[in-house]
Amino acid sequence: MTGAELLVRCLEREGVRYVFGVPGEETLDINDALARSSVQFVAVRHEQGAAFMADVWGRLTGQAGVCLATLGPGATNLATGLADATLDRAPVVAITGQLARDLLHKESHQYVNIVDVFRPFTKWNARIETGEVVAEAVRKAFKRAQEEKPGACHLELPEDVAQGEAEGEPLAPDKPRRPSPDQSSLARAADVINRAAHPLILAGNGVIRGHASGELTALAERARIPVVTTFMAKGAIPADHPLAGATVGLASDDPARLGFARADVVIAAGYDPVEYGPARWNPAGRLQIVHVDFTAAEVDARYQPEVEVVSDVGKALELLTPLLTVRADY
Repeated sequence: MTGAELLVRCLEREGVRYVFGVPGEETLDINDALARSSVQFVAVRHEQGAAFMADVWGRLTGQAGVCLATLGPGATNLATGLADATLDRAPVVAITGQLARDLLHKESHQYVNIVDVFRPFTKWNARIETGEVVAEAVRKAFKRAQEEKPGACHLELPEDVAQGEAEGEPLAPDKPRRPSPDQSSLARAADVINRAAHPLILAGNGVIRGHASGELTALAERARIPVVTTFMAKGAIPADHPLAGATVGLASDDPARLGFARADVVIAAGYDPVEYGPARWNPAGRLQIVHVDFTAAEVDARYQPEVEVVSDVGKALELLTPLLTVRADY
């Protein structure tokens, strides 16, 4: 079994259905292995399109989308789509070809150190140096791409490793672990919300990723708290729901128009600063913030939570709801 064949077997074990890409000389062994597998290769006109297709696949399914490009300009064409995937929290695994290892120490045709180029906008990326580590590298790429916060990972497979012998078997995939909230954080969050005169929910992409729309709506209804969403959280609460506000993000008057100026507490559920910066909706830093997300809050002078509930977003909202006081109206 060759390195390319083992890599494709690993993709099958991960449940990959499609690989989007442009064939190239240094990836022909991968394409040959794909042609003999259950994974369908979808040829595109430009590698950037392949990266964005993988990005959207990951965003819609929660499973890492996969794109493939050859060395040099083929690989660099993936850059914009991979950076978008990381910033928009979409799981993607990019695979690129490379020259044989005995050519990497000197000037060679189309050689670019893609691992260095991709480092700033990938969660993890590496060159597969030997056939013995193919299975581990593929499993790590998918694990890192899909765990919170999701993003792009990259594997580079030199041509001689793709053609050479490989040992081992694909590793079993595991589901990313999402921790449950601790009781003290839930109690503190409930206390802050219950004491608020005008609470407001800011729902972000984490609600969508966590399939927590039902839990969000139930919490809002119990405490009669209006909900505004970021662009990437549209649909987190039905648009025709009486507690649904508009989508926040572009208009200069959004904070005042959607209730931030009136609010005293903001429950940031699945909110990510890359979606809509805190300085836009909390310019004076006066708002008390309850942070509910898969990961701890980013450090930001305008985003200093009173309490952080670090947990699976849906589970946190579900457990927080019965702790809130039933309100008659906002």
